[in-house]
Amino acid sequence: MEVADRLKSIPPYVFAEIGKKARAIAQTGVDVINLGIGAPDQPTPRHIVDAMHEAIEKPANHQYPPFGGTPQYKEACANWANKRFGIQIDPETEVTSLIGAKEGLHNLLFAYVGPGDIALIPDPAYPVYKTSTELAGGTPHYMPLLPENNFLPDLDAIPDSVAQKAKIMLINYPNNPTAGIADLAFFEKVVAFCKKHDILLCHDNAYSEMTYDDYKAPSIFEVKGAKDIAIELHTMSKTYNMAGWRLGFAIGNKTAIANLAKIKSNIDTDAFAAIQVAGIAGLTGPRDHIDFCNKLYEERRDIAVKRFAELGWTVEPVKATFYMWVPTPKGMSSVDFSNHMLNTAGIVVPPGDAYGPGGEGYFRISLCVDKDRLAEAFDRMAKHSITYDMQTAKV
Repeated sequence: MEVADRLKSIPPYVFAEIGKKARAIAQTGVDVINLGIGAPDQPTPRHIVDAMHEAIEKPANHQYPPFGGTPQYKEACANWANKRFGIQIDPETEVTSLIGAKEGLHNLLFAYVGPGDIALIPDPAYPVYKTSTELAGGTPHYMPLLPENNFLPDLDAIPDSVAQKAKIMLINYPNNPTAGIADLAFFEKVVAFCKKHDILLCHDNAYSEMTYDDYKAPSIFEVKGAKDIAIELHTMSKTYNMAGWRLGFAIGNKTAIANLAKIKSNIDTDAFAAIQVAGIAGLTGPRDHIDFCNKLYEERRDIAVKRFAELGWTVEPVKATFYMWVPTPKGMSSVDFSNHMLNTAGIVVPPGDAYGPGGEGYFRISLCVDKDRLAEAFDRMAKHSITYDMQTAKV
C-alpha cells in the first residue's frame, strides 16, 4: 500500500527516533540517563489532580465538550492572561482551547499555509514548525538564530520577495532549543514587520512561566496593536506539569482564533471536559509549585554550568526554559556527538541539527532530571573523557 507523498516528505519525529535508540541501548543492560525530551519530572500539582477526580465523577463532563472550549475554561484562560501580562483578552472571541500547543501549531499552519505559501520559521526551532509547514504544502523560509544576535532573527535579512509571499511567521520566546529570550523592543519590531507585510504572527509562548534571575517573559500582546495581526499559544504542559494531559489555549486576533477553531472543529472534538476543569484549577489556583519547580531548574542549571566548565565548555546560565544549548566539541558534528554520548556514556542528548540546519554544531540538554542524576551524567562524561577539547579521533 502506497502512502501519500506528504508522509514521504518528512523525516521521523526526532524524539521518537531518539527514544528508539535509547531503548535499544537500555535493552543491553545500560542504565540510560535521558537528557533529551523536555517533560517536567515533577508531578501535576495535587489541587489539579483533585479537580480532575471530582470532575470525572460528573456525567455532564462525559459528553462531547463545546467546540473551542467550555465557557468556563475560556474565561479562566483569558483572566489568567489578562492578569499575568496586563492585557485585555475577550474570552468569547479571542480564546480557543487546544489539545496541547503542538496540536495548535499544526492546525494553525494548516489554516493559513497552502501550496506555494511561505512560512517564516526560526532556525533552529521546534521541529513541528517545519514539518507541519511542509505537510500543509508550504515552504519554510529559515530565519537564522545566531548567538551573536542573542538568538533573535534578523528581520532585515528577510528578502522583500519572501516577505511578500509569506503567510505566517512563527517565533518562540523563551526559546526552544536555544533558551534565548526576547524583550518588548524586539516584539515591537516583529509586530511592525508583520503589519507591513500582512503576515499572521504566531508567538509560541510555551515557556513563559519558566524564568530565572528575576527575568519575566512578556506576551506579544503587551505590544500596542499586536492583536491586529498576532496569535499566541500557551500550554499547560510546562507550567503545570501536565505534559501528558494534553491541554492548552490560543489567544489573540479574533479572526485567526476563529479560523484555528474552524479547522479544529473539522479534525478533533476538543479536550475532554474534565481535563478542562482540571486546567481551570491550574489557571485559578496557587502558583507555589511554579516557584518550587523554577528553583529546581535553576539549581540544576547552576550544577550544569559548573560541570560543563570543568569539562572545558563555557556555558552562560540560561534565564528561561529548562534547556541548555551547548556547542559540540571542536570538529564533531551534532549527530556524531549525540551518538557518542549515547553509545559511550549512556546519555541521551538530541543533536542540534534535529532542530534545523542552523542547529548543526550544537546539542541540547534538558534539566528535567534530578540533580543527583544530572551529576551522574557529568561524572560519566568525565570518566569517558567527553570534553569540549576532545579529539574526533577518539570517537
